[in-house]
Formats: sequence, C-alpha cells, structure tokens
Amino acid sequence: MPDEVVENSEETNGAPDSEESAEEIAEAVKTPPGEDLKEVVESAFPGAVLEQSAYEDDEDEATFVLDVDSIVAVCTHLRDHGDALFKLLTDLTAAHYPEAEDPFEMLYHLYSFEHNRRLRLKVRIKEGRAVPTVSGVWTSADWMEREVYDLFGIEFEGHPDLRRILLPDNWGSHPMRKDYPLEGRGERIYTKPKRKEIGE
Repeated sequence: MPDEVVENSEETNGAPDSEESAEEIAEAVKTPPGEDLKEVVESAFPGAVLEQSAYEDDEDEATFVLDVDSIVAVCTHLRDHGDALFKLLTDLTAAHYPEAEDPFEMLYHLYSFEHNRRLRLKVRIKEGRAVPTVSGVWTSADWMEREVYDLFGIEFEGHPDLRRILLPDNWGSHPMRKDYPLEGRGERIYTKPKRKEIGE
C-alpha cells in the first residue's frame, strides 16, 4: 500500500506537464490575428482574403493577401466600415521576387486613428500586370504609386498622372528590381566641367 501512495503522489507531481499541454493547445487554437477585420472584409466580399498571417513579434498587425482585382473595393470598404476606419495609407510600396510565379508584390500599410490599429495588405502580380490605382481611395497614394512605377516598372490603371517621379523619363530601367545591374554605366555619371578662369 505505501508503494501505491508514493506512486499516486508522483502522478500528482506530474500535473504541471498537463498544464503545459493545455497552454500549448490553447496557443494552437488561438484566434488568428486580424480575424475580426477578415470578417469585416468577407462580410462584403466573401473569399476576398486569400491568405492571413502576422509576424511573431507583432501579432497585432495582421497581413491579408488579396486578389489584385479586388484591391480598390476592399480598400474602400476598410476605409469606410465602422469597425475598420483605415483612413490613413501610411505607405505603399512593392517587392520583387524574380524566381516566384508572381514575381511582384504590392504592399499597402494602413492605419486607423479611431481604433489605433494597423493592417498590411498584399497583392501578387505577374510581370507586366497593371494594378488598379487606389489614389481614388487615399489621395496620398498618387505619388507613392508614381514612385513604384518609377523604381519597379509596375503600372497603375486609372492613375491620374502616371509618370516617373525620381528618375529622368529616358532612364529606361527600374533600379529597385532585383534584375537591375549592380554597376552603373559610365555615361550616366555626371561630372561638372571645369570652368575656365578669367585671364587664363
């Protein structure tokens, strides 16, 4: 009998392991970041969110991957819906992954003053695929999209003034692409000519 008592006591001491398992299970079934915002989007556009994720060190900022054709409608909805109110486009940029099936990503970083929340949107596109402009949703997108056009070569359908913003019109290439050469061409280097001094 004493042996049985000791054995039961050891089983009781193993309870913390059970508690750890419960915590691990709770972590595994935790609501994904931004689930409420996903519901806001899909209440109007079912299936619009293709992927949902967040960085481990910043789970409060969710990332939604959308289809490129839905970007304007979804952005407008997120700007106007009472549970979202993302009235500020803090940044709009792109990334280039040459080996990917869809080598370009458009990234939209949104902020809601009313809810003090951030949200990141992505769309993936193929080479040469134009993206609908969101300059009608947020005026600040105008020059941001011009910068993406200038540096990545991505065009924006419906943009009111799509032209280069940093480089000359005749530059002919887009330096933020991964296939842009690392060394510049000599004829592009500007050297100020030496001025002849009076009396020489």
